Formats: sequence, C-alpha cells, structure tokens
Amino acid sequence: MLNDADRIFTNLYGWESFSLKDAQKRGDWDKTKSLVKKGSGWIIDEMKASGLRGRGGAGFPTGLKWSFMPKDSGKPHYLVVNADESEPGTCKDRDILRNEPHKLLEGCLLAGFAMGAHAAYIYVRGEFFNEGSALLKAIEECYDKGLLGKNAAGSGWDFDVILHRGAGAYICGEETALIESLEGKKGQPRNKPPFPAMAGLYSCPTTVNNVETIAVVPTILRRGAGWFSGLGLNEKNAGTKLFCISGHVNQPCNVEEEMGIPLRELIEKHCGGVRGGWDNLLAVIPGGSSTPCLPKEMCESLPMDFDSLREAGSGLGTAGVIVMDKSTDIIYAIARLSAFYKHESCGQCTPCREGVGWLWRIMVRMVQGNATVEEIDMLWDVTKEIEGHTICALGDAAAWPIQGLIRHFRPEMERRIMEYRKMVA
Repeated sequence: MLNDADRIFTNLYGWESFSLKDAQKRGDWDKTKSLVKKGSGWIIDEMKASGLRGRGGAGFPTGLKWSFMPKDSGKPHYLVVNADESEPGTCKDRDILRNEPHKLLEGCLLAGFAMGAHAAYIYVRGEFFNEGSALLKAIEECYDKGLLGKNAAGSGWDFDVILHRGAGAYICGEETALIESLEGKKGQPRNKPPFPAMAGLYSCPTTVNNVETIAVVPTILRRGAGWFSGLGLNEKNAGTKLFCISGHVNQPCNVEEEMGIPLRELIEKHCGGVRGGWDNLLAVIPGGSSTPCLPKEMCESLPMDFDSLREAGSGLGTAGVIVMDKSTDIIYAIARLSAFYKHESCGQCTPCREGVGWLWRIMVRMVQGNATVEEIDMLWDVTKEIEGHTICALGDAAAWPIQGLIRHFRPEMERRIMEYRKMVA
C-alpha cells in the first residue's frame, strides 16, 4: 500500500482549495525556475529514467515520446494535453482538473520547455464545465503571478496555456482526432505517418499527453527519477497510478496507489470490498470499458499494471476498474458497451462503421438468446476483422469487450440460447 509521503496528488478529493496560494503550500510551483534552468536534455533524461509510461491508456514511455520532437524544425512546437476523458468507467482526470489544476499547469511549462514548445493547448471534455472553469481560474492566477506568459516563472522561457472546450465526442480522445478538432475540423483520426511529433497541430511538431501524465511531471523532477522508478511492484511499470473503481463495490472511489497493486487488495482496502463479499464477484473490467473483462478466478492476485494485464488478456488502459457482482447480466452489460461504441464511431473506416453496428445488433439478440451457437463463433470472427484494421483504436475498443465475453463467459451465452429455444419451442 502506498505511503502517504509518496502520494503525488495530495488534494485529489478537494479537501483544500485548488487556488494558487493553497497549491503552493502543498509544494506546487516550488523552484520551477531551477528545474527549467537545468535544461531540456536533463528533463527528458529524468523522465526516461523515471520509467513513467503514459497514463492515458497506451502506456508508451513518456520520456521517449518527448525525445521524438525535432530540435530545429523551423516551425513552432506545441504541447497538447488530452483532457477529453471519455472512457466509460474513468473519472481520474476530472478530479485533477478541479482539485489539482496547478500540478497540470506547472507540468505543462516543464514539458513544453523540454520539447521546445512555447504554447500548450488543454482540450477539455465539453461536459466538464465546472472542471474547465476551475482550470481557467487557475490559468488566470498563473498569468497574474507571472508563472505563465512572458518569462514564465522567471525561467526566461515564454509559455502560454490555452484552454479549449470540446463538444463531447469520444473519438476526440484519440490524439489525431483531438488535433483535428482543435483545428476547427470534424474530429476524425488521421492516418499515421506522419506522426504528430513531425506534423501535428497546424502541421507543426506536436506531442499529445494525458492530464495525469503531465500532472506528475513536476513532482518527479523535484523528487528525482530514482524515487519514482523505485515505486511500483513490477519492473517496467514504475510509479503511482490513479485508479477509478466503480460498480458493485461498497465505496466507489478514485485513489492513488502503486502500480502493480493486486486487484483484490485494491478493491478491499480502498472500496470496502465487493458488494456481498468477494465470493459474490462475477467479473471485473480492469481498465475502462474498452478492455476485456476478466472473471473472478483471474482477479484474486492479479497485479494492476500494463504488462501483467496484457498477459492476462486484458489491459490497464486508464485504470477505470468496473466491478460486476453476480447480479449482473454480463451479456447485457457488454451489449450496452457495444451500443456505446456504435454511437461514438466516427464512421471513417469501413470495418468500424459497418462492423460495430453489426456487433451491436448481434449482441442484442445474444441478450435475448435469440441466436445460434454458431453465431458466437461468427461474432468472434467479426471482432477479429475489425480489430487492427482501422485508423484508430476505436475498432479495437469495440471488439475487445466482446472478445472478453466470449473468452470467459461462452457457457453463459450458450445456456441462454438453449433456454430461448426451449421457450419458443
């Protein structure tokens, strides 16, 4: 269990004000100038050494991603912060925005300087009105105190932060669709290459990072890469992580914990356990709605980190843990997710545009049992035709929940089909 002394987000629950004055008492904006003076190379090297992996779902090494930005491109460089938190079951970034906005803003300055960017755009989900308002107030405080703008924080580096409110599209959580939306166009993913580091916002070098990724940067640089890399229970999965646990637990919560904490320990220590006890657990979606569900027998000592969950056939994703007890109709739950992805598909790629709607229609029949056993195999085959065959990962996100259902709960699907046959016979 994470020691309080190692917590990065000390005001995650909003027990204190998010104002600049209180944020500085908690250690934000402390010696920021001296960190910048150490140079961009030092910052990137520290981020590489820390082992920080992107907290938006992909888990790509952050320092390595920053190093992809060209040094002398002859064009402006941009940092874009993805605050379009749209994954069902995920609610970590919104708490940072409303309770710890200064960690994010300081992180923007340090990350922007490291990549040669003089401006950061923070793309906030449209429904996050109060969170966006808190962030805007924090930005204004920073400009008033000289922490942003010309000679930001006395560092000699000019840096601006612009808040952009989105229109609530799930697809804009994908980095290139987010960039398209920022440019005033329809939020649809771009083909890659070119990657944003070469041609991103306004065809200029751009790095897109998640809110949590950027917000932990100042603490890592102040306390040292060795401190952060020393946290976490598994190699290559360092540091702390915000976990959002919802569903059938006694106390749903957002909590900061060490990477690799066993799933059962996470649920029982911070959420008061599964409703009705651990034996009442049916399944867990471990990383937001796009990750495949895992049955109870796999959840006992499962480490909550990127690599362990991938080996288990799922993923950490955004660490949006959705707990389902035995009262859950697991087939209906996955069908609801299919409806969500059908609704949120941008329609650009044929496998996703046609396939996701097909998946949903078959899943509706699977809920009733009005299907054949052979169609389960057909359903699996169609998910494989969608997975990996679209520009962005929305196709994968639609396919994976159904794959998890078939992999672990096929007997329940077959039982329902047989019951329906008996009923209509």
